[in-house]
Amino acid sequence: MPGQQWASSSGAWLITALVAGCGAHARGSFDGSIYREGDAIAFQVGHVPSSWHRVKVRGGSLAFRDAHNDASILVNARCTQSDNATPLVALTNQLVIGSTERTIANQVTIPFDGREALHTTMRAKWDGVPMSLDIYVAKKDGCTYDFVYSGSPASFESGSAAFEQFVHGFRTLAGSGVVPG
Repeated sequence: MPGQQWASSSGAWLITALVAGCGAHARGSFDGSIYREGDAIAFQVGHVPSSWHRVKVRGGSLAFRDAHNDASILVNARCTQSDNATPLVALTNQLVIGSTERTIANQVTIPFDGREALHTTMRAKWDGVPMSLDIYVAKKDGCTYDFVYSGSPASFESGSAAFEQFVHGFRTLAGSGVVPG
């Protein structure tokens, strides 16, 4: 895709670390609001700010770099039977494996596209580097959706409102999800 770059700036390494634990492959298409991957994954997201630049990562559905706010954004969708019985808190914890000094500021279950999502804000360190995170994890129709905004604690608040708007625009599209077999 023209204009894409490899994730390489500070904080973008976190996307790579998070994606490594997710297990999906970047195979889908994105038109600026709708993402499609194979037969099972199709969803819409909210407004993508012009300051967010799409980056390529292995294994994630969508990733962006918000250089202005020194932050990275990851969206990952996967449809696997193994996640069906896994609680949202366990799926959230999988995203922060490898971090240290975790401090959860807020963790609440919220309505999300006709289901529930676990919304977690926290601070943690990766290799001694402090990061602030805003994480949403949801399951719907046999699929799990992860949304992660990670950035420098100093500029985190200035970019988090745009991330919230982006996440709250999420909707699965007709035909997405695992067809019961």
